[in-house]
Amino acid sequence: LENRHEFFHKMGGKCSDHGLDRFFFAPFTFSEADQYFKKLLKGENLTAEESEKYKTAIMSELCRMNHRRGWVQQFHVGALRNNNSRMFRLMGPDTGWDSIGVPQDAFKMSRFLNSLDDSDQLAKTILYNLNPADNEMMITMAGNFNDGSVPVKVQYGAAWWFLDQKNGMEKHFRDLSSLGLMRRFVGMVTDSRSFLSYPRHEYFRRLVCNYIGEEVEKGLIPDEDELLKPLIEGVSYKNAKEFLGFSE
Repeated sequence: LENRHEFFHKMGGKCSDHGLDRFFFAPFTFSEADQYFKKLLKGENLTAEESEKYKTAIMSELCRMNHRRGWVQQFHVGALRNNNSRMFRLMGPDTGWDSIGVPQDAFKMSRFLNSLDDSDQLAKTILYNLNPADNEMMITMAGNFNDGSVPVKVQYGAAWWFLDQKNGMEKHFRDLSSLGLMRRFVGMVTDSRSFLSYPRHEYFRRLVCNYIGEEVEKGLIPDEDELLKPLIEGVSYKNAKEFLGFSE
């Protein structure tokens, strides 16, 4: 893992993306992790406790690599995948039989992020949830680890997958504006390799401009260009560019 991480870093990599059904956390030792790795190589099964420790160890080390090389790390969590066994056998994994999973375990999420922050090895982080019941929890969780070293070091990411539609995005804007900091929001992302997915950025910008415009009309945001211009430009483009460390 270290060698591959270094390879991608040398090739210009700046960001990692970890797709998890949930956050894992259990205290572990490296000797335990090594023991579990050897068991897996032998084709042996891990117990639930061993599996939790091993997954925690792997994710912790990956996150420390991200921090060491100055990467931004993303966590997309909450998908319940491959629900239809018959279609899985017929078509294979990740062919459209996924849905929204249960809400996240806030305690394990907190302990995992804290274990990295406690040793000052928490990289810049973006959190994405698939279950809308997690919106408020994740926004406030991100705030626990914003230490002022960079503006909004731990971000609440854009509405993702089943949520990146009009209702989901508008709920996202309301929740983030209420509990987080919209001004520093890094905006829309596409995790797809499909060219046809890129118009979602235009869709997102139209919705965010409409949301902010309505807030201005209600008198909830000042109708002042010096405030609105950097807000719109930041959410649409500049915040992500700065957060990810891209040059002109």
